[in-house]
Amino acid sequence: MTQTQIDSQVQVQTKEQPDISFFDVLKDRRSVRKYDSSAVISQEEIREILEISTKAPSSSNMQPWRFLVVTDPELKQKLQPIAFNQQQVAEASAVVIVLGDLEMYNLSDKIYGASVEAGYMTEEAANNFIANSTKMYSSLPAERLKEIVVFDTGLVAMQIMLTARAKGYDTVPMGGYNRDQLKELFNISDRYLPTLMLPIGKAAAEGYPTSRLSIEDVAFFNVF
Repeated sequence: MTQTQIDSQVQVQTKEQPDISFFDVLKDRRSVRKYDSSAVISQEEIREILEISTKAPSSSNMQPWRFLVVTDPELKQKLQPIAFNQQQVAEASAVVIVLGDLEMYNLSDKIYGASVEAGYMTEEAANNFIANSTKMYSSLPAERLKEIVVFDTGLVAMQIMLTARAKGYDTVPMGGYNRDQLKELFNISDRYLPTLMLPIGKAAAEGYPTSRLSIEDVAFFNVF
């Protein structure tokens, strides 16, 4: 068998045999609410989780997500009453607060400039994208801009949860907290919209399995 035939066979096997570990990550992810408070995730590993997660797509590649990572025990204690005294906020190794930047277009020159440097687009194309993106997003109605930002931060939040699970950590997405109190605690300006809190750590108790609606209940082919 030639090397070309071997490579071809490997490609066929790869297509026919999915990466089971990836599907295990999807299957095994649970919302965990009890964490081992003695477990520590290094800042380096948190940065790696976030870096991998920011491969998520976003509208016009504006990447409106911003991450406030809380690892200090005293700060986590202050977060707990803001999160209606949910214990996972204090017990988890870290709490990633996902924020949406409502003025994300102000970084469009940096985003598209990096694409030029990487050889992904010409400088002329980048300048057009910068001008168009800045004009479009800055003129959108506030509610529409908010919708885009919330949608995009939801995409990156899911990436964080799956990446953390792949690394052996657990998470729980939390929308139940007082956003005004959070903004006051960290002096967050109105430019940034808090979306989710994501505690990350080692589970002290497994998350409860949950049921899902059948595909017949949620998927409709060619007619709704």
